[in-house]
Amino acid sequence: MVGALSVLFVAATGGARAQDATPAAGETPPSFASRAGEILFRAMALLGTRYHRGGSSPETGFDCSGFVGYLYREVLNLRLPRSAWEIWRHGDEIARDTLEPGDLVFFNTMRRPYSHVGVFIGDSKFIHAPAAGGVVRTESLNEHYWAKRWNGAKRIGT
Repeated sequence: MVGALSVLFVAATGGARAQDATPAAGETPPSFASRAGEILFRAMALLGTRYHRGGSSPETGFDCSGFVGYLYREVLNLRLPRSAWEIWRHGDEIARDTLEPGDLVFFNTMRRPYSHVGVFIGDSKFIHAPAAGGVVRTESLNEHYWAKRWNGAKRIGT
């Protein structure tokens, strides 16, 4: 499964543009398109990592924004804000039918917009750190729970 998704991921990200996330340590991040496969591999390697509120590393566990922030920092050298709402304020909003692997997907899971974030991986699926008691996992955007809570998507990368 990872092989097929990574091919889809790399093929789908060819048109990503520079965004307004901040490079870490004053370095210029590599292009998003050239690192898309690595984001997918890193994300898939973290499947099963436990959820931990405020967590932002494989050792401590992840919450949703910590998971996304870890991936973008490790692969693209981009420092994203700490909360899903703050992450939403960066990048370009995109339509659901134009999603490419690596784009961020946002949901209203706490009775407020943009309270949850995950990474689109292709084939109507995303990977995320769901909630207390959960683990990093993939789910379908088409599942009733997620479809009902959809807020939008952003493309953040360089």
